[in-house]
Amino acid sequence: MLEFLDDEKIVSFINSLTEEEVDGEASSWRFPRSRVFIARDREDAALRLDNDYFSETPMYPENKFKRRYRMSRQLFLRIVEGISNFNSTDIPEYFLFFRECPDATGRQSLTILQKCTAAIRQMVYGTTPDLFDEYIKIGEKTTTLCLDYFCKYVFHLFPREYLRKPTAEDIARLYNFHEQKHGLPGMLGSIDCMHWEWKNCLVGWQGQYTRGDQKGPSVMLEAVASQDLWIWHAFFGMAGSNNDINVLNASPIFNSIKDGTAPPSPFDVNGRHYERGYYLGDGIYPDWVMLVKAPHNPIDEPRKKFKRFQESARKDIERAFGVLQGRFAMLKTPARSKDFNKIRRHMYSCIVLHNMIQENNGFAIGRREERMIERNPPRRLERDLRDRDARVKEIRDKQVHQQLEADLTEHALSGGRHK
Repeated sequence: MLEFLDDEKIVSFINSLTEEEVDGEASSWRFPRSRVFIARDREDAALRLDNDYFSETPMYPENKFKRRYRMSRQLFLRIVEGISNFNSTDIPEYFLFFRECPDATGRQSLTILQKCTAAIRQMVYGTTPDLFDEYIKIGEKTTTLCLDYFCKYVFHLFPREYLRKPTAEDIARLYNFHEQKHGLPGMLGSIDCMHWEWKNCLVGWQGQYTRGDQKGPSVMLEAVASQDLWIWHAFFGMAGSNNDINVLNASPIFNSIKDGTAPPSPFDVNGRHYERGYYLGDGIYPDWVMLVKAPHNPIDEPRKKFKRFQESARKDIERAFGVLQGRFAMLKTPARSKDFNKIRRHMYSCIVLHNMIQENNGFAIGRREERMIERNPPRRLERDLRDRDARVKEIRDKQVHQQLEADLTEHALSGGRHK
């Protein structure tokens, strides 16, 4: 219709539409309005933030900082320094976003402390992006970018160190620690799944992401945690309509063992030798060698005692989920992003930061300098491919699984738990 009108008539037509009212109310069909400029005093906000938390004599002490950032000031500044000092010939866009430089008008941009604080506060409190506008003086769109780019940064640099499979040295420490704490030799950790509700799941996907026992669409996380709440394995992205067995079948948790690149992890229990450690799981998991479950309705005293041992030790993963959600309330509130990759980065970033906090607080079994040791070199691929089927059968051997449970039950009966 507009192509048959001259410029004057087009302007008149648009004005008539934008000013038209029906029954005293504005029409529901409108052209988008222009953005409203808000003169934010970000320089004063940067100075106030520095005086509150990051000066030589900050207003708020360390305990207040830990409460509001969920980490120590030293760890937060380490992350900020890593962002600002990252050097590469091809610097990704999300690193350039945190660089401080003048804008098009010559005015200095937001500081890296303001941007990182906006990102961390969203993760910690699970709030909307515009909540901290009054304090940090940062717009809603910029705050959203701060969160996305901050998670990209964490996802880019830290997973190799803080979200990796245990080395042979780590396995030895895990065996020793878990046997002292739980009386279960050969225990690598506990495995379970949790759901993260997805508020803005696309309508066409909601059927496959919804399960009857959940409020709405959700995405599943499979994780393995040790007694120190360190998360050694994380697999996130399966649709919420699946159960734990579906997630396990798609998970890469046993890939290194199938390919022959996993470090050796032998142990002895009740006078019998086993080649691989095991994870504690609940009743839904299959009868595999590396998955130990509590006996169902035990009738004799040995099995009852082992059931208490197993259920007590398996609380490690439940505690890890609780601490993870307690530190990052964003995981307790429904995910607001429509981009699935952003949701994945948010989850993995929270897990990486969780492990960094555990280490910084002195709770991690492993030590950071030892984590940087190079892994064992991979074996020859030709032999690995030939032996892959044999390793899969070895992992799923029900007879060895039953024998392992019997040996662990006998070990528990003989007083396996240390005083």
